[in-house]
Amino acid sequence: MIPKICAAALAGMVAALPAMAQDLRGKLAGDIVLGVGVIGVLPSNGGNTSIGGEPHASATATPQLDLTYFLTPNFAVNVIAATSRHDVSVRGLPGGNIDLGRVWALPPTVTLQYHPLPASRFSPYLGVGLNYTVFYGEGGGRSAGITHVDVDNAWGVAVNAGVDYEITPNFLANFDVKRLWLRPDVSVNHGAVQAEAHIDPWIIGTSIRYRF
Repeated sequence: MIPKICAAALAGMVAALPAMAQDLRGKLAGDIVLGVGVIGVLPSNGGNTSIGGEPHASATATPQLDLTYFLTPNFAVNVIAATSRHDVSVRGLPGGNIDLGRVWALPPTVTLQYHPLPASRFSPYLGVGLNYTVFYGEGGGRSAGITHVDVDNAWGVAVNAGVDYEITPNFLANFDVKRLWLRPDVSVNHGAVQAEAHIDPWIIGTSIRYRF
């Protein structure tokens, strides 16, 4: 559902901008590109806990800003900024699921991207980089007996693929997919239960980008 929403959002944003033919500018060294859009954060889920079962985090959608700087026409550095809220639980226990409430994630991610066709109107790219996710705001409704949940901040590796479409020399439409390998430690009731959550989310997004 969330990928379909993202695709529909991209189509709507493109349709809202002038569709008239424009001179193709392409990507140049020194370009600074700011993007505003929406992403779906889709955890793969898995991991382990000291009482069995598997940690689980819900999927969600949220706004995103991103900034790209072109070192050369082919190579660029991209940074994303977004925050998302997830319901968390332990599933697959003999006595049923345990609700751990909610947590917010702030996952700044930096990728080095390769753009093989910088002079093309359709310009795909591949990237690889690092992520550091800050978890905060643990709270919400929880199962009986759960009084405290702490999700540790964690480093992760990111891979990235996407495509830009040059609408005008300054405006671009973007579709982007990232995969993070993100596995924070989780403590419940001050260490009474320990877990490693294999969140490993897909991040699928669309945006409109403005090139300065």
